[in-house]
Amino acid sequence: MNISRVTLFAGHYGSGKTNIAVNYAEYLAALGYPVTIADLDIVNPYFRTSDSEAELAARGIRLLRPVYANTNLDLPALPAEMYDVVRDTDRFAVLDIGGDDRGAYALGRYAPSILEENRYEMLFVANFYRPLTRDAGAALEVMREIECACGIRFTALVNNSNLGEETTPEAVLETAPEIERLSGMCGLPVKMTTVRRRLVPALADSVRHLFALDLQKKYFESFPSA
Repeated sequence: MNISRVTLFAGHYGSGKTNIAVNYAEYLAALGYPVTIADLDIVNPYFRTSDSEAELAARGIRLLRPVYANTNLDLPALPAEMYDVVRDTDRFAVLDIGGDDRGAYALGRYAPSILEENRYEMLFVANFYRPLTRDAGAALEVMREIECACGIRFTALVNNSNLGEETTPEAVLETAPEIERLSGMCGLPVKMTTVRRRLVPALADSVRHLFALDLQKKYFESFPSA
């Protein structure tokens, strides 16, 4: 798998980008890279990279997050340390971008530096089982809205289509034609198909570029059968 210094994950609300970002940061750390994960999602207060703070710290991963994350304040702000993701070019950075175009605005202030360095990839996370991204056409519309909001174009796609605890190998395979259709529409490759680790053996011979996921603790506590 090709690895860029800065990897950005963005997608519609409920696409699963936060869990993927956490897993990808842990993957990079396991390869021996110094990693920072930055939570730029100032819109969704529920599933956050902050929920995995202890696990990230245990792996030596630095976490940057909104100042008021995990509090009852309504307007979290991004700290000045967030600029370290573009200033500290010796560390690999994983960015969790807020859902759809409203959440992507927060990335705009860092976009010029990311584009100038040009050592990044921006991945669109698609879940075709979510109501507002049921097909490639709807997903493409969300992609364009995010790009317009943040000023960075996507470079590849991630298929994270799932039904939560009801996800089966067949459910994953059924979405393969749709992610390929989206790939054809936007001209971008499919970088990975992400699945819960227990599904990997059943899909290993059928799906290219599988990426195994472990669920964040908060997600697992919310959906214990997943």
